[in-house]
Amino acid sequence: MSLYDIAVKTISGEEKTIAAFKGHVLLIVNVASQCGLTPQYKGLQELYERYQDKGLVVLGFPCNQFAGQEPGTEEEIVAFCDRNYGVTFPLFAKIDVNGPGTHPLYQHLKEHAPDGENQEIEWNFAKFLVDKNGQIVKRIGARTQPEELVADIESLL
Repeated sequence: MSLYDIAVKTISGEEKTIAAFKGHVLLIVNVASQCGLTPQYKGLQELYERYQDKGLVVLGFPCNQFAGQEPGTEEEIVAFCDRNYGVTFPLFAKIDVNGPGTHPLYQHLKEHAPDGENQEIEWNFAKFLVDKNGQIVKRIGARTQPEELVADIESLL
C-alpha cells in the first residue's frame, strides 16, 4: 500500500484518500489545541501561505493521546484554529497516532520514515515531510519550529 492509498476523514466528515494531495510536498503534523506547542499553528499556517502556490500542503491531524490536550469536538477544533491562528490548511478528524488504535496513516508514516522507523510519536506537533512522489523524506521532532523547515521544504519544491 502506498501513502496515497490511505483513507482519511476531513474534519468536516468527508472521506478521501491522501491521493487527493498527490504531486504536492506534504508536511503532516499531529496537532492539539491545548498544548504548550500549540503556537506552532501560527508557523504552520505561515509556511502554508508562503509555499502553497509552489506545491506545499500542510495536513493537520488532531490527536488527544498526549495528556488529553485535544479534548474538543471537530467543530470546536475548527473554531479554535480559525479564531486563534487563521488556519486554512486542511484539518482532519481526530485520530490516534500511537497504540493499538493507530490510524493507518501514522502506521505508514512510522514504518517508512527514513530515521526512527517504527518509533512512537513522542508528542503533539511531531512532523513528517513527504516529497511530491509520496516518499517520506524526514521525520521531525515535536519541538522543531515550523520556520526551521524552510530549507528542507524549499529543496523539495
